Amino acid sequence: MTYETTRSQRYARGLSRLEAVDGPAGLAVIDTLASAFPDFANYIVEFPFGDIYARDGLGLRERELATVAALCALGNAQPQLRVHVHAALHVGCKPQEIVEVVMQMAVYAGFPAALNGLFVVKEVFAEQGVELPLAGSP
Repeated sequence: MTYETTRSQRYARGLSRLEAVDGPAGLAVIDTLASAFPDFANYIVEFPFGDIYARDGLGLRERELATVAALCALGNAQPQLRVHVHAALHVGCKPQEIVEVVMQMAVYAGFPAALNGLFVVKEVFAEQGVELPLAGSP
């Protein structure tokens, strides 16, 4: 098997996984990125989606919840968090699950990161016509 065959397979698998996660919106992001930075667009398709997202062990729902948590915890990745909140809804995560994951980040990443994340969640839910879940009590 040649390197190009391997890259081609990774790319095809990655595009398929990206579409499963983000739908047409994810493919559009890659197309836009590829118009200016084609190598980087390929890397995004091949590695995160062709290699990592394609692994067994976690479903797309769990992967998206983990990704939302990580991006929220970073505290400086709101555009990427927005994309992955959309993706989490697309793969079947419940609004309450997304909110709870972001709230959990207050414990590990601090209140500012969780607060910024919750504002992103609120914006994405509004765009998607998703109702914010009512607060639960401990």
